[in-house]
Amino acid sequence: QVQLVESGGGLVQAGGSLRLSCVLSGGSLRLSCVASGCFLSSATMGWFRQVPGAEREFVAGIRWSSGVTSYKDSVKGRFTISRDNAKNTVYLQMNSLKPEDTAVYYCAADRVTSYIAGKPGEYDYWGQGTQVTVSS
Repeated sequence: QVQLVESGGGLVQAGGSLRLSCVLSGGSLRLSCVASGCFLSSATMGWFRQVPGAEREFVAGIRWSSGVTSYKDSVKGRFTISRDNAKNTVYLQMNSLKPEDTAVYYCAADRVTSYIAGKPGEYDYWGQGTQVTVSS
């Protein structure tokens, strides 16, 4: 019922920046919950990325209610995850991009785990992905 839609990917030169957005919308049975914030209030929102032939890896996560964040070590200091409750949107600001950041980036929601999980299997809802390509 819940849909996640990513946007903001594209082609950028090394050292450049992109901001990814993930907007949550509800289906007919869950729309009132999404609109009222009950879905996000107990959720972890995460960003993952994947390249062909590799496993999907955790990039960043945020506990919606508390704002506590977690990051993959290689993106610390460069990427920032944030959320906007009024817009039901989570963002990933990516600065100082490197060619090794090239991947399809996915947003995801975890309604079960009470902490920021790093495994894709812990997340229940996924977007379709947005391509980020960093040229050297």
